[in-house]
Amino acid sequence: MTYGYGDGGGGGGRRFNLRIIAGIVIAIIGVITYMTHTETNPVTGEKQHVGMNVDQEKALGLQAAPEMAQEMGGVLPDDDPEQKLVQSMGEKLVATSDAGKSPYADNFHFHVLADPKTVNAFSLPGGQVFITHALLVQLQNEAQLAGVLGHEIGHVIARHAAVQMAQGKLGQSLVTAVAVGASDDQRRGQTAAIAAMMANQMLQLHYSRGDELQADSLGLKYMQQAGYTPEAMLGVMEILKNVAGGGRGPSILQTHPDPDARIAAIKDYLQKNFPNGVPKDLMEGRSLH
Repeated sequence: MTYGYGDGGGGGGRRFNLRIIAGIVIAIIGVITYMTHTETNPVTGEKQHVGMNVDQEKALGLQAAPEMAQEMGGVLPDDDPEQKLVQSMGEKLVATSDAGKSPYADNFHFHVLADPKTVNAFSLPGGQVFITHALLVQLQNEAQLAGVLGHEIGHVIARHAAVQMAQGKLGQSLVTAVAVGASDDQRRGQTAAIAAMMANQMLQLHYSRGDELQADSLGLKYMQQAGYTPEAMLGVMEILKNVAGGGRGPSILQTHPDPDARIAAIKDYLQKNFPNGVPKDLMEGRSLH
């Protein structure tokens, strides 16, 4: 009896050690995979950990675009005046800015979603850019539209989706490693896995908001290069604040920093780049109404 008890205890200890080792191996593989998948962004010059190459980003965006559009009322037809306006502005931004030097330059497409209620704009990997009718009708001039589209172009150029995918894979590897390492006690293992998953989600949220501010900075640069005043983005932020006032905020605010934080960053950009004021040759463009 004593022999059997001792063997069982030792076996349990060995199984526990093996689980910890397996968890560590999974974590190490995840970290190595993340660290070795790096590329230098040809436009921003940043060294980035990415989860897919440029061709994969383009393919993924094209594949996901119809489904995303269907969820938000579908896209307006090519001959619709709003669609023509957005496509024309998007093409102008790419053609006249550093975005045109990117490997995505020939893959940008700009779409107006028919959704009349959801105030939002977003982009998919590889160059698929969307703006809802509900947001478009709130914009007052071409410069504001250029700012919104420039922001989304910035996400594509900065490869935020590919970076987030790499971070997500790393996070999932670490969550799995924790779950495997703590699996000697099912309840404790589940609790540890949940805690690790929550930490991973918070990490993604942190990076996502940092990405938004970078996209703002790139968007300001692109609209400026296209001849529009970056000051117009202050008006966009005020529109978002007004739409959000008193109730549930627009969808664009669910993942973006709050408008006041973005306003402060935009003012910093203007002060840094135009200490003597924005040149008068940078215009608001035509009114959209």
